[in-house]
Amino acid sequence: MKITAIKPYAVWVGIRNQLVVKIETDEGIFGWGESGLSGREKAVVGALEHYTEILIGMDPFQIGHIWQLLYRSQYFEGGRVLQAAISAIDIALYDIKGKALGVPVYQLLGGKQRDRIPTFATTSGEPGPEMIEQAKMLIEHGWNAMRLSPSGHGETIYEPREHIGRTAKWMVKAREELGEDVVLGIDFHHRLSVAEAASFCQKMPSGTLDFLEEPIRDETPEAYESLRTLTDIPFAIGEEFASKWQFLPYIERGIHQFNRIDVCNVGGLTESMKIAGWSEAHYVDMMPHNPLGPICTAATVHFAAAVPNFSWLETRSSPAETHLGFDNSDFFPVQPRLEGSHYPVSDAPGLGVEVNEELIKQQSFKFWQAPMLHRRDGSVTNW
Repeated sequence: MKITAIKPYAVWVGIRNQLVVKIETDEGIFGWGESGLSGREKAVVGALEHYTEILIGMDPFQIGHIWQLLYRSQYFEGGRVLQAAISAIDIALYDIKGKALGVPVYQLLGGKQRDRIPTFATTSGEPGPEMIEQAKMLIEHGWNAMRLSPSGHGETIYEPREHIGRTAKWMVKAREELGEDVVLGIDFHHRLSVAEAASFCQKMPSGTLDFLEEPIRDETPEAYESLRTLTDIPFAIGEEFASKWQFLPYIERGIHQFNRIDVCNVGGLTESMKIAGWSEAHYVDMMPHNPLGPICTAATVHFAAAVPNFSWLETRSSPAETHLGFDNSDFFPVQPRLEGSHYPVSDAPGLGVEVNEELIKQQSFKFWQAPMLHRRDGSVTNW
């Protein structure tokens, strides 16, 4: 079997683009992958076009060899754009291999360790009564783990000090009203400084939150180590990491407790499995990032099924986020479907996803840019 074509499709699905990638072979078997670099799809398409020149004629079964070839056979290796391209290729190759062998992808990863994949859902309302009501609704639908809403997330002017107090107050109210049995966390999308994050944590009684996701930027592990001394809330970090090497200091220094690994950014399933094994040795649980489309969800479900150190998979398909539209059934007629708060693990060969290629060919790319936030003094701050 030989690779004959790599076809990237950057298409508008729901409220933003998805970059899905089809790899074809001379035996008629094809696989689907997805890139996770939202807002920079055209840059990844350029990388995929370059990699196509390398991959045509290669054996798609040689997944590990291809990963090393794409990563190491250049002077300027790695980086988020190239790794997003490698991720999509890697996932599609697993889809091909599973289909060719007649087995689900989890069998290629060592076999299934769980039959259902528990998820956490996310509230979409501002901190306040609406957020509490959404959380109660999610509990009624079966969720026992959820991520609550930070204040000011939808604004274009963002002053952290104006929001951490309000958010902390409603986190405390959420714990009081939802009880001790539900897992509660919050994602600050690395909008805070160390001092601001510490102030937020210290405004709540110990035990209010079970995880704090991405409170500060990740470039300097020492900053997280400093924050670690100022709070006892477990950290969930790593959704933007693009290799095992970015995870290295966090895992080996014991900085965090949950890996927010993204299979569509970190280097695909090949790299994800390496990070999972490394994390297991340090008692760090996998809590995958999953804000993309059904191909990412399917790949991550197989990953979650195959690793022992797994906590929850993010889902953006809960009743609290029906407005997102990332799992459009017209584009993806066969895809993972929630059963309550869990995803069942598909036993279909490959990823178990089908794509309406003719329909997505008719869709156009739309420019999308993440909100470019500013502070009141005109300076730029993090989204």
